[in-house]
Amino acid sequence: MLLRALRRHCPVCGAREIWKAWGELRAHCPDCGYEFEREEGYWVGAMIVNLAVALVAVVAYLVGGLIAFGGRAPSWWVWLSIGLVLVQGIVFYPRSKTLWIWLDLTVHPYEEQERPDRR
Repeated sequence: MLLRALRRHCPVCGAREIWKAWGELRAHCPDCGYEFEREEGYWVGAMIVNLAVALVAVVAYLVGGLIAFGGRAPSWWVWLSIGLVLVQGIVFYPRSKTLWIWLDLTVHPYEEQERPDRR
């Protein structure tokens, strides 16, 4: 399920056509019918995932700079790191949604009664 989420596929069935546009999921998976937004405010979790990844990235860039430059990173490196994290946050946003769905499914598994009737 994690690999499906990282590939921006449906974490439940692996379907690829779950995106309307960049960063905008369909309401349901076209294959399994899974409803992506399970409740109001659901995507706050995806924003937290994106923020956590950005925090790890900025620490990694800055620590990498300290190691690469012998304990004193130049100011251009700090600004470059901040710019990279901003770009990474925007680029990673769609993936944070599928990762959030995966995290939610590990805590709250998809129950049989939630599945749509596929007649």
